[in-house]
Amino acid sequence: MAQPERNERQRLRPAPLLFEPSEAAADPEHFFDLESMEDPKELLARATELTLAFRAATDRAVEFQAMAAAQLADPRRFDRLTAADIAERAEWTEDYAKKMIEFGRSLLNDPTR
Repeated sequence: MAQPERNERQRLRPAPLLFEPSEAAADPEHFFDLESMEDPKELLARATELTLAFRAATDRAVEFQAMAAAQLADPRRFDRLTAADIAERAEWTEDYAKKMIEFGRSLLNDPTR
């Protein structure tokens, strides 16, 4: 059986986001060792990998936010939250929270996930 396109995209991840040692992270000039690269081709390639990895991570995190918002707003929950409550917790506007709840419901109801 063929895998859905979405699952294929999730498997094809760009460069891994490695955590930097705490001493390197404390240095504001240090960023994934990019500042030490002298070859502009190598720098462009690594910076591009990181850009793609951060975008993929952001997209995935937004999906998880949306699913969590949908679960928290589920009317079947006795402790459900309103869109305003979710907006306050996530530091969103109420309109954005409503959109995220809808998006999350669509993700949770997607049988290809």
